[in-house]
Amino acid sequence: MNFKKNYIVFFTCLVTAFSTLQANTTSGWINILEAGGNNKGELCTEAIQNAINEANASGGGTIYFPAGNYLTGALKLKSNIVIHLEAGALLKFSTNFDHYLPFVEYRWEGTVLKSFSPLLYANNQENITITGRGVIDGQGEAWWKEIWRIESSKEKLELTKYQKMTQEANANVKTEPYYERTRSYLFHRPPLFQTYHCKNIRIEGVTFQNSPFWTINPAFCDNVTIDNVTIFNPYSPNTDGINPTSCKNVHISNCHISVGDDCITIKSGRDADGRKYATPTENVTITNCTMLSGHGGVVIGSEMSGGIKKVTITNCVFDGTDRGIRIKAARGRGGVVEEIRVSNVVMNNIKQEAFMLNLFYDKNTVVEPVTERTPIFRNIHISNVTATHVNTAGRIIGIPEMPIHNISFSNVNIEAKEGFNLTTASDVEFHDVKINTTLGASFKIEASKNIILDNVATSSPLKNTPVVKLNNVSNLMLNNCFPMNATDVFLEADGAQTKNIYLKNNVFYNVKTVLKMGESLQSEIKIE
Repeated sequence: MNFKKNYIVFFTCLVTAFSTLQANTTSGWINILEAGGNNKGELCTEAIQNAINEANASGGGTIYFPAGNYLTGALKLKSNIVIHLEAGALLKFSTNFDHYLPFVEYRWEGTVLKSFSPLLYANNQENITITGRGVIDGQGEAWWKEIWRIESSKEKLELTKYQKMTQEANANVKTEPYYERTRSYLFHRPPLFQTYHCKNIRIEGVTFQNSPFWTINPAFCDNVTIDNVTIFNPYSPNTDGINPTSCKNVHISNCHISVGDDCITIKSGRDADGRKYATPTENVTITNCTMLSGHGGVVIGSEMSGGIKKVTITNCVFDGTDRGIRIKAARGRGGVVEEIRVSNVVMNNIKQEAFMLNLFYDKNTVVEPVTERTPIFRNIHISNVTATHVNTAGRIIGIPEMPIHNISFSNVNIEAKEGFNLTTASDVEFHDVKINTTLGASFKIEASKNIILDNVATSSPLKNTPVVKLNNVSNLMLNNCFPMNATDVFLEADGAQTKNIYLKNNVFYNVKTVLKMGESLQSEIKIE
């Protein structure tokens, strides 16, 4: 009798378990522990991939990871799926490089090639979501150590099987000579997440850490939303946080980022390969984010050959990054960066520049005719910024054949060691900008034209140091300035090409020397 009761109970439980699994599958909800996975840290790539495939084949569904420790190799994401990581769920990726084979096609550092699969990868899929309060850990140290081993060697090493595979798979990939050093390593650490030619991508709530390379890197995608995500890779090489490349309609909000490279970087392809695909990144909003460790808070470039336009950056805090806003490119890239708006930003402890707009990112170049290889920065406007403990307030560095142009700064207050340096630019305006320095002029402008300085100031004038310093500048209006503190020199002008400089509607009662003229100055400075 007892045996029959036990048998009935066992059979009932078995039927119930089977019915539950069947119900979960048909309802679009798959508990990974009921689909062959485990949360004990044992490799379960096949179970996870099968669950993804099953959900996709059923028209869509959610793969649910309860709390626990999961280990997997590369995963191929499919259309109409949700990966949901419960709080306490840790999804770790294998350190065995074989688990990222076979090679797949994707964009790596701005070039389309074939290499190790990204840890989370999708190609030509749609409606993919990753949500929850769990953690995705790329266990990138194994990858970092391998690239360090290759880079740091003082003697030529024998190619590994992976390097040979990479060389064979990309024999027809062409790059510029300057990039051969990077390409010569032939070891491409994969990004943690890349959706490639996909649409309707959403990542929300989860934490990413220890990425082998760039962390969240959608390429050629439409409608990407990244919200309330934490990224933590602070002491590692090239582990950028969020890098959309040649994407449109991108929304990044409420994220907290601390990485070993740039926090958020907007890209669109490198050199001729980027121009070949000619796909800009456009319609991008970045809002309510905090950035800590990183080479830059929000960066555009340097891979921008496909163009970048219509970007807004608002309500962000950068605390401890090397730079705040950085836009970078070089001759040979081509592409246009334009229609950029930055507003309501607070910066602190910026180790280099608060603002950096640089067309001379590759210094080993020479002047060349304007062609498709010529990069262009224009129509960029920055307002409502406060920055403290900054090394350099800003730099704008154009190239002679294509000055950076149509740039404005409004309502900006910066406490910095050095001021704002402007070189080879045109049509640049500063309105209501106060820069306090401990070394040198607040505004240093060279080889530029069509400049407006409207109500510019410093609260801490330096002895025998001008507030504004010009060299070979033409067509400049300085107006509405009222130095409120005793100032030794307000304006110093020099250079044989300096001309058409006008000072109007200024109050200089507190200034000892309004104008200091350099030995090379040949043109009259008009003061009204």
